[in-house]
Amino acid sequence: MQKITPFLWFDNNAEEAVNFYISLFPDSKVVGMTRYGDTGPGPKGQVMTAAFELAGQPFTALNGGPTFKFTEAVSFVVNCETQAEVDHYWDRIERAGGKPNQCGWIKDPFGLSWQIVPTILPQLLQSKDAEKAKRVMQAMLKMIKLDIQTLKDA
Repeated sequence: MQKITPFLWFDNNAEEAVNFYISLFPDSKVVGMTRYGDTGPGPKGQVMTAAFELAGQPFTALNGGPTFKFTEAVSFVVNCETQAEVDHYWDRIERAGGKPNQCGWIKDPFGLSWQIVPTILPQLLQSKDAEKAKRVMQAMLKMIKLDIQTLKDA
């Protein structure tokens, strides 16, 4: 068992969110679900918790009610090797109702924030050529979905 597992609080749509997330990433699956019974507090039969894996990383989801909402204070980074991979994750989340934001951030339809990031970005930002790193940062700050070629060209 993994020592630390991200735990995601949903109002009442954890099962829908989990199914969406596992459809995005290879090597993903539902590991188990518990459902509310007669004693609640959720509706009988609704998912209470769902254990699942995304790209082999364990997660847990809870239908805990409307008390807590996601904020950008916590997000998940998806490291992408190619532009096709960036486009795949970005476009799938956006088509599902996601809300794009600056610098490769996108909020999914459940309110969770994702950073869809090319793996080359940190290398470009940490260039020994300070002017190049500055140009890369300036280019990134103008982007919504990150474009690898534009970052390299900067």
